[in-house]
Amino acid sequence: MSQSLFADAMTRLDKALQHVSISPEAIERLRYPKASLSVSVPVRLDSGELKVFQGYRVRYDDTRGPTKGGIRYHPNVSLDEVQSLAFWMTFKCAAIGIPFGGAKGGIAVNPKALSRMELERLSRGYIDAIADFIGPDTDIPAPDVYTNATIMGWMMDQYSIISRRFSPAVVTGKPTAIGGSLGRETATAMGAYFVIRSLMTKHQKLPQVTTVAIQGFGNAGAVLAQLLYEAGYKVVAVSDSKGAIYNPQGLDIPRVRTYQQTHKGIEAVYCEESVCNLGDRQLLTNSELLTLDVDVLIPAALENQITLANAHEVKAKFIFEVANGPVNSAADLILQQNGVCVVPDILVNSGGVTVSYFEWLQNRSGLYWSLEDVNQRLQEKMEAETSQILNLAQDLNLSLRTAAYVHALKRLTAAIEAKGTQQYFAKS
Repeated sequence: MSQSLFADAMTRLDKALQHVSISPEAIERLRYPKASLSVSVPVRLDSGELKVFQGYRVRYDDTRGPTKGGIRYHPNVSLDEVQSLAFWMTFKCAAIGIPFGGAKGGIAVNPKALSRMELERLSRGYIDAIADFIGPDTDIPAPDVYTNATIMGWMMDQYSIISRRFSPAVVTGKPTAIGGSLGRETATAMGAYFVIRSLMTKHQKLPQVTTVAIQGFGNAGAVLAQLLYEAGYKVVAVSDSKGAIYNPQGLDIPRVRTYQQTHKGIEAVYCEESVCNLGDRQLLTNSELLTLDVDVLIPAALENQITLANAHEVKAKFIFEVANGPVNSAADLILQQNGVCVVPDILVNSGGVTVSYFEWLQNRSGLYWSLEDVNQRLQEKMEAETSQILNLAQDLNLSLRTAAYVHALKRLTAAIEAKGTQQYFAKS
C-alpha cells in the first residue's frame, strides 16, 4: 500500500482542523495514539499442535472518558489497521456525544479455520495477554468483524477469572444472560437505519422508489437490509465475502436471511454458507456491486473498498458508510466532484458504540432497560446528532464527512480545554 491506512485517516483530521480553533499542542497529541500493545497469543489446536497468533490493542485517546472499541478477527489485521480504527473510534464517540475515547483491537487469524474450542482458547488467551491494558474504567472492548456475543462472553468470563470478581462492564456486546443489553446485536444496523431515514426524508426520497445495494451481509448488513426492506426500500443487491446477488426488481430479503441463517453447522460460530448459493438471482462480484446504478450504496464490509481505482465508476447518489473507512480520502474527492453524497462512518455506524455505552451504564448501575427503551434512546441520539451534523455542513458549506469531524473536534477541544493539562498546552 503506497500510503498507510492511518496516514490516509489523518487527512480527514487535517481537513477538519481548518474549521476549528484548537491549540497546536492539542493537535499534536491527537496525531498519535496514547498507547499501543502488541501481543503473541499461543493456542493449543485440537490436533495437539501449538500455533501462535499476533494480537493488538490500541488506546488512541481518553480525553473524554475510558476508551471504547471493538475486537476483530481477520487474517489482514495489522497494527496500522487497528491504530486507524482506534482513531476513528475516538472521533465516532465524540461525534455521537458519548463520554468515551477511542480504542480498537484485533487478532490476525482466519477464524473460520478454527473450531469452536480453538476460538474459545484464542479469545481467552488474548484476554490473558491484554488484561492489564483493559478494564471497566480504562478500556472496554466490544464485538467487531468476526467476533460476536459468544466471543465477548468468553472474554468477559476470562477477565473475571483473572480479576477474581464478576466484571460484566469490562466488555460490551455480551449475551444478555451475563449482562448484555437488549438491542445491542442490532444496534449498528438500527442506528444506520435512523441516519438513512433522516437523510432520505430531507432529500424527499420515498422508500418505494429508492434502490439500495449493500456490500457485506454480516450482522450489520443483513439486519439493515431487513429494516430497509420492511420500510419499503427496494434492496436490489447484497453480498458477502464470496460474492453478490442482484435482482433489479428487488430481493426477497427475509428469504435471503433465512437461507443464510439455516445453512450452517450446528456447532458453527459463523455461517458457513454464502448468499451466492441462493439460486434464481444474477451473480456479481463485490466490485461489481459497488458500481451498480442504484440510489443508495451501503458498504458494510471492510475498509478501502472505494478508492482512486473505482471511485469514477460509482453511480449511486448516496453512500452510507456502515463499515469503518470503506471510502479512502482519494476517492472522497472524486465522489464529491461527481455529486455523490457520502455520509461518514463516524456517524452512520455509531449506533453500535451508542448501545455499547447503554450496556456499560446498565452494567454499572445494575438496572436493565427494555428493548423499547434502548431503541427509543438510540433513535433520539442518532437523529439529534444527524441533524446537528447536517446543519453544520450547511452552515459552513462542508461535506458531511468534514462536518462530522468538525462536530467531533469541537467536543474533543472542549474536553481538552476543560482538563487544561500541561501535556496539551504550552505555557502562556
